[in-house]
Amino acid sequence: MSAPDPIELTQELVRCQSVTPVEGGALTHLARILGRAGFTVEMIDRGGVVNLYARWGEKGHPRTFGFNGHTDVVPVGNAVGWTHPPFGATIQDGKIWGRGACDMKSGVAAFVSAAVGFLKDGQPDGAIVVAITGDEEGDAVDGTAAILDWMAVNGEAISHCLVGEPTCPVLLGDAMKIGRRGSMTAYLTAKGKQGHAAYPQRARNAAAALTKLVNRLMDHELDQGTDHFEPSTLALTTIDTGNPATNVIPAQALATVNIRFNDAHSSDGLVAWLRAEAEAVTQTTNVGFEIRTKVSGESFVTEPGELSNLVSSAVFAETKRRPKLSTSGGTSDARFIASHCPVVEFGLVGQSMHQVDEHVSIDDITGLTAIYRRILDGYFA
Repeated sequence: MSAPDPIELTQELVRCQSVTPVEGGALTHLARILGRAGFTVEMIDRGGVVNLYARWGEKGHPRTFGFNGHTDVVPVGNAVGWTHPPFGATIQDGKIWGRGACDMKSGVAAFVSAAVGFLKDGQPDGAIVVAITGDEEGDAVDGTAAILDWMAVNGEAISHCLVGEPTCPVLLGDAMKIGRRGSMTAYLTAKGKQGHAAYPQRARNAAAALTKLVNRLMDHELDQGTDHFEPSTLALTTIDTGNPATNVIPAQALATVNIRFNDAHSSDGLVAWLRAEAEAVTQTTNVGFEIRTKVSGESFVTEPGELSNLVSSAVFAETKRRPKLSTSGGTSDARFIASHCPVVEFGLVGQSMHQVDEHVSIDDITGLTAIYRRILDGYFA
């Protein structure tokens, strides 16, 4: 079988209306292509989400290169605001326009094309895995995490993994990700005693206590950064009492903070710090606190070495740029893979992802396909 054209495959995938968690035909289309190319294909369903796992070569081979990506996309928003139909995959001005064109159906198409072309030219001593989820843009509970759980049960393994998320800020080859910050949201509820504003001594002001706690948290320097990460951050995202009266001291107040943390911290350590700060405020205000947290992912870093050097060399060979080793940005599914094997991320320019009129450069798709092919050539050399 000849390798699929990455431009045409990107168009075919964009036309699949795979808004999370709807599969939309994208993964079944990839399954057909990979199956014809000799991959063993499994569709992994969990929690109403469809995921794809495809392997060429021996299961458990010690030299198994994995690619991870997603075909689910965010909603289009106001379709009237789009210059081209959101799922039309229109080609104009040297670009493909449509939801998912940038994030990241083009990256998936580029790797599938590179892998099938690589195998057509010879059979390496090793294995190649393509693991694509339909739940990256959602809660991600039943996406890549489900694939990894299935792999553990079925004796599947990856030695090194590349995640194809858009990583470049301006030009193809600008940057690659060798790690990501962790992300935790904390929901803070202050519980005091309601009273008349004219008699504050008879009440326990939940709003005042919560303000003290929030100020303590925001004034605290979590760290000054680490070898591969910028300083951790804490942002107040909302605060509310639900109190429309001007003469009533509220009994309850709520706030939410989001912490993006580097490898100097763990979520457990940060939760302990939040509780200690809340207890300190309780001691001076007699207002109690309830703290609930949601951890989207722990921080991780893949130390520069074999894998990052391989990707960097392939990028330089095609673009004459040495990608910056970055840990910036939000979370990605690499956070799940990091506990399984070394993982880095490299993909296209991400300027238009999630926007109205999302688009991708055709030349960049061609360039990315060539980079992915060089990575496979180098890995199995």
